Amino acid sequence: MARGAGKAYSHNPATHADGHSDTGILPKKPPKKGSGPAEVVEGRGVAKGNTDKIPPSGTQSRTNRASMGLDGVRQAARWDRRLRFTALLHHIMPALLKASFCALQHNAAAGADGVTWREYEGSLHQRVPGLHRKIHTGAYRAQPPRRVFIPKADDLQRPLGIASLEDKIVQQAVVTVLSAVYETGFLGFSYGFGRGRGQHEALDALVVGIKSRKVNSILGVDMRSFFDGIDHGWMLRFLEHRIADRRILSLVRKWLQAGVIEDGLRVAAERRTPQNAVISLLLANICLHYVLDLWAHHWRKQHATGGDVIVVRHADDNVLGFQREKAARQFLYDLQGRLAKFGLTLHLDKTRLIEFGRFAVENRRKRGQGHPETFDFLGLTHCCGTNRQRQFQVVRLTVKKRMWATLTAIRATPMRRHEPIAELGEWLRRVVQGCFNCCGVPSNFGRLEGFRSEGCRGWRHALRRRSLRRRLSWERFNRLVRRYVPHSQKLRPYLEERFHASRP
Repeated sequence: MARGAGKAYSHNPATHADGHSDTGILPKKPPKKGSGPAEVVEGRGVAKGNTDKIPPSGTQSRTNRASMGLDGVRQAARWDRRLRFTALLHHIMPALLKASFCALQHNAAAGADGVTWREYEGSLHQRVPGLHRKIHTGAYRAQPPRRVFIPKADDLQRPLGIASLEDKIVQQAVVTVLSAVYETGFLGFSYGFGRGRGQHEALDALVVGIKSRKVNSILGVDMRSFFDGIDHGWMLRFLEHRIADRRILSLVRKWLQAGVIEDGLRVAAERRTPQNAVISLLLANICLHYVLDLWAHHWRKQHATGGDVIVVRHADDNVLGFQREKAARQFLYDLQGRLAKFGLTLHLDKTRLIEFGRFAVENRRKRGQGHPETFDFLGLTHCCGTNRQRQFQVVRLTVKKRMWATLTAIRATPMRRHEPIAELGEWLRRVVQGCFNCCGVPSNFGRLEGFRSEGCRGWRHALRRRSLRRRLSWERFNRLVRRYVPHSQKLRPYLEERFHASRP
């Protein structure tokens, strides 16, 4: 391979007769003399015993498919999904570190070092060379992130880790490099990471799968504290299947073992990856690729014969559709044993198996039961319904708990009551527009308009409390609403058209 793509090793997986190993991953197997590929190194010829291999070209040409930079890494990873990359750190250059800094959120909270994005920006050109030197000399040390808790819609608290700014920069740079390796290696039903694999693409894939396949049951899988349950040893082993650059692995190990700062004290961690870290989403997808995706794909082919099975995963949120309820229950039983091998467990209170699909309403009516149950996925409640032609349609609505939690936050603004009206209007506009961007699907307009109306009502109540004389009339307030608060609109076209256009 060319120098820009890095060195690589190719290996034969040691698997059972069914093509999968006990762990669902592809372990390394040293090549036997004269029967398999050996190490491929820049500028070297064929190793002894490998007479069936042609040495790579020393210069860039049409015969040498690898190109310089991350494009070469991306192409090599696409051509061979078992390729191991041994030289990746040299791609982390000062230009990439500066681009990674610009990609971070400008108004994010400061980590344990107390440095904000704006403060670092003033001396960016002086600090980046030093940071680059520390990374390549091994002097870089990861700081433990500051742990905070934010309330959830179910009255629980979600732990988040706020890393220091330089840790975020280096993590973003490593994510950029590793994305070139992994973005084409995940299975088709894996969403949540990569271009064109976001939240709405996962929602579209789920609905299209339910409507186009014979789905009669839906299994929603929820893992208990997934980010806190990731084992560091397994995580590094998963990375080693594609990454052989020990310096990149050392960086990831430093972030995993840094622990967290909680109440001013450092807490060590043998498990857990910070849920809010820049690199956490990529690590979670890599972990679930080997723990769940490969195993589920194999299970679907071997144990679900005679019935359709669909799988959609967005990070650690999983929904599966089954034609037969018996297959769904067997999958759930096998999944618990599979996760236990890696120290993960299911949240049984949130893992649900329900009857759902085009025949669910009719079947439940024959049994004298009520309307089919609903399930939540990525902020939307999915219901069995019909369109204007009385054909089966999956109706999607904003989850009530999240909507009411947002409305409660809008109403509880006594500390912001005396801020300028322009600032309050801009804040409310961002909140409402964010909800529309997330849940602006065709079947959800009524609930979104209700959310907008209640949010404006709470804003008017706060403005009327600014003065005892309450001079704010509806006419004046409506002018403010028209100026700052947008109306709901169809931000996402009808999903069948959009999904088939992107994936014909």
